[in-house]
Amino acid sequence: MRNEPKFIREVLRRPHSHRPFFHRPYFTRRAFFQVLGAGLTGSAIVHRPLAAQQITRQGAKTLSTAQNVIFILLAGAPSHIDTFDFKETPDSPLGLLKPETVNGLRFPVGIFPKLAGNLSDLAIVRSVRSWALQHNLGQSWTQIGRSPAGALGDIAPNMGAIVAIEKEAERKPGQVFPTFLALNSGSAVGSGYLSADYAPLKIVPATSGLPDTINPDGETRFEAKWTLLNAIDEPMRKASPYGRELQDYDNFYQNGRAMMFNQSVNDAFRFTTADTQRYGSTGFGNACLVASKVLAARGGTRYIMITTGGWDMHDDIYGNTQLPARAREIDNGLSQLIADLKTSGVFNDTLIVMMGEFGRTVGRLTQQGGRDHFLQQFAVFAGGGVRGGKVIGTTDAEGSKTTETGWSRERDIRIEDIEATIYSALGIDYTTVRYDDPFGRGFYYVPESNRDLYGPVAELFS
Repeated sequence: MRNEPKFIREVLRRPHSHRPFFHRPYFTRRAFFQVLGAGLTGSAIVHRPLAAQQITRQGAKTLSTAQNVIFILLAGAPSHIDTFDFKETPDSPLGLLKPETVNGLRFPVGIFPKLAGNLSDLAIVRSVRSWALQHNLGQSWTQIGRSPAGALGDIAPNMGAIVAIEKEAERKPGQVFPTFLALNSGSAVGSGYLSADYAPLKIVPATSGLPDTINPDGETRFEAKWTLLNAIDEPMRKASPYGRELQDYDNFYQNGRAMMFNQSVNDAFRFTTADTQRYGSTGFGNACLVASKVLAARGGTRYIMITTGGWDMHDDIYGNTQLPARAREIDNGLSQLIADLKTSGVFNDTLIVMMGEFGRTVGRLTQQGGRDHFLQQFAVFAGGGVRGGKVIGTTDAEGSKTTETGWSRERDIRIEDIEATIYSALGIDYTTVRYDDPFGRGFYYVPESNRDLYGPVAELFS
């Protein structure tokens, strides 16, 4: 933790993307109208193609260990001390949790019996610290890698959208799957100010697969109608007064058409009852199943977000429908996901990241038998070049604060560092700045990368 005080001082020294507007320097009247003018100008030119000179990169050396990402958001924020940073307390139901020491790691085998056998695949990071303790704010922060209340935060794209725009040139002919797929993630952050081309395809997995990928008239008849529709629309496409919004809408239709009458799409998104039983017969398990099948199909998907909720346990945390049920979902789903990714040969190419938006209070339970919001948290990594069987960071006896950070920057790991890690693992220069945002301020892939405030956790891969 040697560098934590210095880091916090540097963060507070000048305006920073994670600081809410009421903690940042105020605008003078003149500055306000200058920014307003820039905003009007920016909004007028935002639809123009981004010129090469509007992108700057500092040439960061990337890890380049992965091709794909599966980001699992444990919405509601799980208790770190009852799961992946296990700490025994006077209230711990040891008969339920059954903590054991597995390869030197104290782990609640009772609620994660299958994952206990996967610890050699997992890297657990315990020195993670959240910036916020409010669910919506924290969940958005976790997806965009910056404060939603900060500069450009309200128009910042999901990390998956950045991956989609960066990997667009790598798509091969015949790859019709969406680059960014969001499963059980209806409230996921989208493409922000970027084109809707990079927004996630949001679906709730079902045994029947994707809806409306066939037409009752048959492919031949449908293709004839589709061709006629395109011919009728052609004049509007060439001289549309509606700008990018209409183009985005048309692209959505074109991409949807490409997925119709496609056997590889049907095979990837459909599954049997026997399949879902292997994953635990839950919504989370179904999402893991589809993620595995989609990546195995190699149809162009590079970033998959999975959301699973129910982790906001202020009351009766050890009740049957609370921690035991949620842990069982993760245990069945994640363990089978790892197994199937290995079988299909894409585990080593796929970086799995699993975390909540923050942690939960330590020590004794509340009067309601639960745990409230807390900044200390964990993150779990697997695949994509990650060296499993290791723990990065150590917390004190209660799990309230980091005592050993376990990485080179010698401070708490933040979501911005995890964001940099994801980009770097995919071979994306995390120091990239795009100057196509509506205000012309410059959108940093990772905030303040010009000041080197954040960076990849390389220790995960060594």
